[in-house]
Parts: sequence; C-alpha cells; structure tokens
Amino acid sequence: MYKVRPASKDELLFLREIANYQFRSHIGPSIFPEGVLLKISRNTGKIREVLAPDGTSIATVRASTYTFSLRLGTASKILKLLPPPKLRAVVADEVSRDLLENRSTVFSRHILRLDEDLRAGDEVIITDEEDNLLCVGRLLLSPFEVIHFIRGGAIKVKECVENGGG
Repeated sequence: MYKVRPASKDELLFLREIANYQFRSHIGPSIFPEGVLLKISRNTGKIREVLAPDGTSIATVRASTYTFSLRLGTASKILKLLPPPKLRAVVADEVSRDLLENRSTVFSRHILRLDEDLRAGDEVIITDEEDNLLCVGRLLLSPFEVIHFIRGGAIKVKECVENGGG
C-alpha cells in the first residue's frame, strides 16, 4: 500500500517550505533534516508521511490540504526552537493530569494562554504552565473565540505524552 524511500533534494526543500509556511517560522530545516524518509502512496504517488532516518514518524501529510499533522517528537523539537507562546496552548496545571488520562478535548475555560497568530484548524502544541509538552491537537476555534468563550471544546487532542510531560 505504501513504499518508503529517501527524500530527494527537491522534495526535502518542498517539505521544509510547507513547514515554514504552516508554522509561520523558519523551522523547516530543523524539523526535516537531511536523510528523512518518505512514505509514498502506491495509488497516488503522493507523500503520506515523513519518517526520521531511524523510521520513526516525524509528521503525517494531510491529503486534503497537503499540510502536516504533528507528532509528539516534532512538537517537542518545536518547543525547543520557538519561544512561548508560539504554536502553544497553555492549560491550567489542575486539568493537565485529567487531559493526559482522557485524551479527547481541551475546553476553552481550561486554556490560560494561546498563540494569537493561530487560526481555527491549525495544529497546536498543548503545554502545562511550565511549558512542558502534554499533547498535540487541532484548534477548533479561533484564539478570540477560545479566550471569550467559557463553554465548549477548543482543541481536539490527537496524541499525548505517556508520563505527564517533562
């Protein structure tokens, strides 16, 4: 169903530029180093996943938008590269444990701070108050709505760390 092969120079440049655009920072070369592998769909010939040289997943490519769906390892790298609040949603420490156990949705009332440059549908890194990685997810509302709504889901959680952060 998929074939795995090394990325060409042009593909690597393409992936890095998508990351730079999507994450609004020049972090593409740090996220996608030389030697990354690509998981290619045999049916369409399009990139579906980017793998580190050791075979671990860096990011999944969404077929509909050709943007990246973050993984925990990539989110951890982004946290080191970009200062807060970039690409982050900070949740209250008292709900962080519950979030790690349930792994479903972060509600607006639990978000203390949020990168105001994000848009609904963007990938977001969920951290605790000390900037420790908790989860990655997809923003359901705009930052304005998150700040002003006291009810309802704000982030759909996709993947969480196992041990509760750093």
